[in-house]
Formats: sequence, C-alpha cells, structure tokens
Amino acid sequence: MTENAQQQPSAPHTELPTQYAPADVEGPLYERWVERGYFEADAKSDKPPYTIVIPPPNVTGSLHLGHAFEHTLIDALTRRKRMQGFETLWQPGMDHAGIATQNVVERELGKEGKSRHDLGREAFVERVWQWKGESGGQISGQMRRLGDGVAWSRERFTMDEGLSQAVQTIFKRLYDDELIYRAERIINWCPRCLTAISDIEVEYQDDDGELVSMKYGDGDDTIVVATTRAETMLGDTAVAVHPDDERYKHLVGKEIRLPLTDRSIPVVADTHVDPEFGTGAVKVTPAHDPNDFEIGQRHDLPAITIMDEHAVITAHGPFQGLDRLEARSAIVAALRAEGRIVAEKRPYVHSVGHCSRCKTTIEPRLSMQWWVKVGPLAKAAGDAVRDGRVKIHPQEMEKRYFDWVDNLHDWCISRQLWWGHRIPVWYGPNGEVVCVGPDEEAPTGEGWRQDTDVLDTWFSSGLWPFSTLGWPEQTESLAKFYPNSVLVTGYDILFFWVARMMMFGLYAMDGTPPFHTIALHGMVRDQFGKKMSKSFGNAVNPLDWMDKYGSDALRFTLARGANPGVDVPIGEDWVQGSRNFANKIWNATRFALMNGATVDGPLPETAKLSATDRWILSRLNSVVAEVDALYEDFQFAKLSDALFHFAWDEVFDWYVELSKTTFMAGGEPAKVSGRVLGEVLDVTLKLLHPIVPFVTETLWTTLTGGESVVVAEWPKDSGFRDTAAEQEIESLQSVITEVRRFRADQGLQPGQRVPARLTLDGTPFAAHEAAVRQLLRLTPEGEEFSATATLPVAGATVALDLSGTIDVVAERKRLAKDLAAAEKEKAQANAKLGNEAFLAKAPDNVVDKIRGRLAKADEDIARIQSQLESLPQA
Repeated sequence: MTENAQQQPSAPHTELPTQYAPADVEGPLYERWVERGYFEADAKSDKPPYTIVIPPPNVTGSLHLGHAFEHTLIDALTRRKRMQGFETLWQPGMDHAGIATQNVVERELGKEGKSRHDLGREAFVERVWQWKGESGGQISGQMRRLGDGVAWSRERFTMDEGLSQAVQTIFKRLYDDELIYRAERIINWCPRCLTAISDIEVEYQDDDGELVSMKYGDGDDTIVVATTRAETMLGDTAVAVHPDDERYKHLVGKEIRLPLTDRSIPVVADTHVDPEFGTGAVKVTPAHDPNDFEIGQRHDLPAITIMDEHAVITAHGPFQGLDRLEARSAIVAALRAEGRIVAEKRPYVHSVGHCSRCKTTIEPRLSMQWWVKVGPLAKAAGDAVRDGRVKIHPQEMEKRYFDWVDNLHDWCISRQLWWGHRIPVWYGPNGEVVCVGPDEEAPTGEGWRQDTDVLDTWFSSGLWPFSTLGWPEQTESLAKFYPNSVLVTGYDILFFWVARMMMFGLYAMDGTPPFHTIALHGMVRDQFGKKMSKSFGNAVNPLDWMDKYGSDALRFTLARGANPGVDVPIGEDWVQGSRNFANKIWNATRFALMNGATVDGPLPETAKLSATDRWILSRLNSVVAEVDALYEDFQFAKLSDALFHFAWDEVFDWYVELSKTTFMAGGEPAKVSGRVLGEVLDVTLKLLHPIVPFVTETLWTTLTGGESVVVAEWPKDSGFRDTAAEQEIESLQSVITEVRRFRADQGLQPGQRVPARLTLDGTPFAAHEAAVRQLLRLTPEGEEFSATATLPVAGATVALDLSGTIDVVAERKRLAKDLAAAEKEKAQANAKLGNEAFLAKAPDNVVDKIRGRLAKADEDIARIQSQLESLPQA
C-alpha cells in the first residue's frame, strides 16, 4: 500500500471543534512553526539542498494578489521538498527600491515644508533609514499571514552591509574588465523624479496628442516632416530620408533652413527611415530621441540639448523658460504664423511612456551616465539556456528570452538619486578617475569627490541569488545553496530581473548559472480576465479575502488557477468555494475520527480488505504518483484540481459514504476500514499541506499525534494497484448515480424512502447491498411490493415501487407539458435551420446557437419520454 503507515505515533484522537475557524488557528500555528525553526536551513547539513530566493518585494510595498500568488507557488514547492528530506532554503529579503522609497520620504518631508536639499544628502539618507526602521517592511508581517515558510534568520536587505559589499565588489570587477564605462547617451528621464529610469520603470499608455506636419526649407528645397513633439524641433540637426527614395535624392547632402531658428541643417540618407511611412522624411533630434541619437552617431551630427532636467526649454529665443508642453503649443502657433503647418491632427492617439512611480511623461534625454557593456554578459546568459544548463518552463517562453538577451542594448545603471548604492568612483582635481573596491581606501585630499549618482535598483537585485549567501566571501551557505534549484517569477520580469541575474551570476560565479530552472507564471487578473487596477475598480486587497475566508482558501484558489506561463483569473466566489473545501476537509476528518479512523499500526493484509478499501488505497497511490509528476512539471493548477477531486469526490463523497454501514455494523471490518480511512486521510492531508498548510496541520496532528506535518515524510507511491477493485467500485458508482438521477427526475425528495428490489446476484455488487440501500434511501421490498419502474444498470437491476410515493396522474400531466414544450422548441429550431434564406443571412454564431437549441431539445425529448415510460400506469 503506502510506506508511511508504520512511521506514525499513536494518535490521541483529540476532539476537533465542530467548525473550522481560520482566524483562531493560523496566527498561533505560524508562530509555532517559526519558533521551532522548521523553515531554517543548515549549511552544514548532509541533506541535498533545495534553494529558492524570494523575488525581493519593495521595502515600500504591501502584499498584493501578485505577491500572494507567487508566494503560494514558492511555498508549495519548498514545503514539499522539505517533507521529501531536502535541506530547504527559501531566502527572504527586501529591495531598497531607490526611486519609490526616496519619493515616499520626500513626500513626508513635503508635509513638513521641507525638501531633501534642506537636509542635505547625509541627513536625508539617515532619514530614509529611520523611515525604513519605523514604517518599511510591513509586507513581512503580511507574508506571515499567508504562511510563507521562509528562513527569517537569513532575511536580507539590498542596502545592508553584506550586500553593499557585494555590489561594490562586482562594480569594481566589471569596471576593471572594461565592462562598465561612462558615456553620454539617450536615457529615459523623469522630470518629476529628476533621474534616469530603467525601461521596466516606464509604463506605456495611449494618450491623446497631436500630429503636426510642417515644412522645413524653402522653394525647391522644401521638405515636410511630421512629429508629435513639435517642441523638439528646436534641437533638430538634420532631416533624414531613405537612400533609395527617388523623391528626395536631389536634396541629400544639401542644407535646408530650420524654421524659427537661425540655423541650417543637412538632409542625410539613412536606411532607418521607412519611405512608406508618412512623407518618408523624418526630423532628427539626436539629444532627445533614441533612434535619432543612433542616426546622429552614424552621420556625425551634433546633439543639441534644448531642455533642462525639469523639461523646461533652455534653447535661446522666445521659447526659453517655457515648460515643454507650453512650448509645444507656442511653437506650433509660431510655425502656423509663418505658413509652415501643412496638417494638424487632433486628437492623435499614440503610445506615450510614463514614469511608473509618479506617472509623469518621460523625456528621452541625452545625459552622461554609467553603463554596463552587456554584449559578452548577454551572450553567456543566452548560451546557458541554449546548452541546457538552465531550463525555462514553460519551454515556449525560451523564444521570448532569446529575443531579449540576443538584442540587449547596453544598460544604463546610474540614477540621479540619494537613496541607493552610491557609485564607487572618485574624480580627482586633475581629471583622475578612480574606481574603489570594498577593501580599498578611497582617495582623499583637496579636489577629490565621489560620483553623486547611485546604482539602478536592478543592479543590486541582480546579485540576489549569491549576494544573499555571503558572496564575495566563500561561505558555507554559498557552497551549499548556490546555484538555486529553481527561480519562480512572473513572465513580465523575464527580461529585466531574470536576465540581469543570469548575466551577473554567470560572471561572478565562474560560469555557474544562478539557477537550474526558471519557472515562469502569469499575472493575476479579475474573474473576467481583466487586468486588476485601482482605476478599473477591480483591485483586491488579498488581506480582505484572508480575513473573510482564511489564508488557505486564498492560497488554494490561486494555486488552482496556476497554469505555467498563463494569466490567472480570480474572483471572490472562487475563494468562497475554496473555503468550502477547507470546511469539507475539516468535517470529513472530524467524522472519521468519531468513527474510528486511526494510523495505529501497519495496514491490514490485503486479504482482510474489502473491495471498497482496496479501491481507495489503489486510487490513493495513483494520486500520489500523479501529484508528484505534476509538481515536477510546475503544473499547480492540475495537481490542485487532482487533489480537490480525489479528496472531495472519492474520499469524502464515496469512500466515507460507502463505509458508513461498515462503521455502523462495528466489529473487525469496521476496524479494518478505520485503519484504511486513517491511512487515506494521513496521506491526503500531507499531499494537500504545501498548498493549504494551516487546516492540514491542525487535522494531521490531531489524526496522527505527530509533531507537525511541516516536517512529516512526504508520501511515496508504494506501487499498490487493484484494477479489479477500481472497476468494481466504478460500476457501483454508476448504479448509485443512475438511480439518484432517476429519483431526481421523478421529483422524489433526497431523503424520501422507496421500496426496492435489488438484483445483485452474479454481479460484483452483492457485498454492497447495505451501502446501496443506505445511499439511495431504498427500503426492503414488502409483501405488497409492486415493481413500477425497473432500472438495469451496469449488470445489476434495481426495481422500484413508486406507487405510494408520487401522484402518477399529476406527474404524467407535468411531463406531458414539458414534452410539448420541448417538441415545440425542436420544431422552431428545425424550421429556421431548414430556411435557406435565413441561413444565407444569419451570422455563424446565431446559426450555431440554434443548432445548440435543437440538440438540447432532442436531449430533453428523449429524457422526458424515458421518464414517462418508467412511470407506473395510472
């Protein structure tokens, strides 16, 4: 059967409360787990390691449904591996979240009428640390509410001393290897946060703007260009056309007049230009557009910056001092006055980038920044997947990964902030540039100053899989727990966080990738598949659902929707359904304990087991094998569904019900079934535990008397199968299901008893007569028994006497009315489907709907006629 039976202590069979109250159970249970050190990981252990890092949430953040979803999946994986005997480390920690945290503290200062500049850099950073200590990290407490089994003693913060040393070390190594450099390039600039921001911090949305077409040059040298950012024309240094565009060949190499300025600009030929789009000519503003910057580099064009960091115009002339949007209107008006506006389209809906933190429209801006030369690093990251050292799951996501890493641009890593890892570079009075490692002394003396920028948050989080283990020191934890076994994260940050960890891990750890497998999941959406957002009014605080239904209910709902790489819809009704499942587990276990379920001693010999016992044990082992295979394939939805249907349908609705008569009769068969039921519950609760830890812990410890299911042994498939017993019980189920359906069709109440004759001789069901009668509410046939309905099912015959239970005349009248309605529906559907004119005009979906109505009418007619035939004569 299963291999766990003899490993359990004698069960005390403590009585369970009549109802499960999650709020009373979850908090104390979690603290007990932490106090006992169940989630800690020992680097000295000789157990095989299993490591997962938490995608570090922002220190400013709170638990949202995306966190709850991802944490549920990681917790399920690590709880199972712990039970399987692995030295399991789920590494917790938080990200310092440079821009987000600085914004929070600056808003607090604003309430006091101050800015960070009033405090100065050092005092401001101290203020951020103070805020972090007092208000940051509330998500840690919320993770406990969810049941996250993380190693709290190992919690790390991307700005703590050890991780700061790791950041400085890898910066120095990359700098010395000429993989970090400083250069003037186009970056995403937020005029509100006053810093460069990464691509992932830019949110694109469709905005109403304007598309303005305007004439450059004069006479035969006129050329028309179009733009949504007319203000940038002050920084134009060329007009570009495609080399093969015959319309403009006479202009290539010529200088034309740039309106509203005293400058002339060249017309250049560049293959980047699409001759089929618009007029086939584009204005080139190298200092304010990334594509234009590349054109400028190819043609040696000057780059003229026309805005300051606040997006205020700095170019000389009447527009100086205007905000970019004010300047846009003023410049269009001035061009219109000169007769240079050819066309204006308003509104012109187009995609515009916004800062994800403050929602300000970002400005592409030429700026001196620090960069990582990603070419060799990205190649290594791609090779690690191509040669199989790292597997991406689901595999179809590999193409997206390669599309990204194979086309990576150099990475801007500097941010114009005060909160973060300050760039470890010093500038000397005579132009010296010195990069300082963690064990080196920074230069001192007159004229030396440190770079004022800090590093992009993704730089430090890219080191997370090894910096949290003590790197650059060669610690026991690093040797034991690196590389990670699996990374569980959303496909939305595959290109940002995942790619950076791959590049840094391979570089810092001598070609060893940071994880063996990348398991990608989708995004949580509402029940209609719509993105959750406060602006849509469909955002959900997971804590509200946890308060209402319990953490297990939320976890089970999320896991049951988790198909690899696919978005997860969730609605409150589904969480309520999962709460009902937790209650079902509770009530069934309580019933089992009251009826002698036990884990005492080994399982009885097979010869002593009934067919029902052998069936459930056979199915139990099949489910163990199925769940194991699905876990290895990260199929959380399928394994959750398999456990749900096995527990609810097979164990609780069938095995328990079929065994009730055995328990009622008592004696040796009841003891045998009690031991079998105990075994089934023991294994089922263990299988469910990684996903619904709280209710299973309470029930398992009560059932078995064991210390904790957290550290119990994970079930193994013993290989026991009994195909004959499975077929016997499946046939028995079909008998019971068919008779129940017939009873319902006849309008009988569920508890209404009906005289019946069961012909079970010669079938496998003879031993189940008591259970069949109990489940179907069938009384023995009396002397006046008259079979008014006979049901042959699966080789058995069930004859029912309905003469005293229903009004046959009334029932025939009701069924005749239903039959007439069904036949009318069929006639109407046939008439439409037989009308060629209708079929020629009707949309396909309308025709399909009518065909569905016809099929349904046919089903109803057959069902009603069968019911009429089975009724006794009036």
